Amino acid sequence: MPSNPMQLASLLPTRQVAFLGHVLISASAGLAGRRRFRTKDLWRVMADCSARAVPIVTVVNLLVGAILAFVGAVQLVKFGAGIFVADLVGIAVAREMAAIITAVVMAGRTGAAYAAELATMQANEEVDALEVLGLDPVDFLVLPRVMALLMMMPLLYVYACITGLIGGMVVAAGMLDISAVAYLDRTLVALSWEHIGLGLAKSVVFGALIGLVGCYSGLYARRNAEGVGVATTNSVVVSIVGIIVLDAVFAVCANALGI
Repeated sequence: MPSNPMQLASLLPTRQVAFLGHVLISASAGLAGRRRFRTKDLWRVMADCSARAVPIVTVVNLLVGAILAFVGAVQLVKFGAGIFVADLVGIAVAREMAAIITAVVMAGRTGAAYAAELATMQANEEVDALEVLGLDPVDFLVLPRVMALLMMMPLLYVYACITGLIGGMVVAAGMLDISAVAYLDRTLVALSWEHIGLGLAKSVVFGALIGLVGCYSGLYARRNAEGVGVATTNSVVVSIVGIIVLDAVFAVCANALGI
């Protein structure tokens, strides 16, 4: 093990790539029917990043939809185009806000929980115990968590879109006296499957990012109490920055494809 800090820093990209490759190999083995994690562990983490996350996802996306509608109404009403608030909220929520806000919430909630849990197991030498028993920590600990986020994030995205539209509809009805039928009708006209498909793609990628970053931060944490805190902080910070960077990449690609 090199003691020079520069040598240690040079190993970090290699370790990250090796971790990603290990997860991909484990995932391919799992798809081929050779999974090594327990099904009840998968159900547990799925429940944690789905049903138990619904209240906070509901509140945040409802308020985001309401804020978008309020800002749009203040400007559009000056031109007598208040009905187009539905277009603004629908497209903004479907393309950007539902996926990003939900991902940020899950990074702070679920990704941090993954990092703290695995870092605590590392500090208590439970990960070493799994290796002594012949169980690969990536197969047993990382894969079910990443799979749970990959499966649940698209569902949370769809739910976030619905709650965001409801928030916008409430503000539109209160400020502009637009009926729910007119609002929904205009939303259906404005939205297309391309907008929803782009948001779904983002949610899948964001879910994979949050799961991988959280598990990586936990597995490679220092074996003390401070290491648990550092791993949790790093997980949240790296996940949120990664979400913003990936969203920018999606924006550039969508613009190039004319979506």
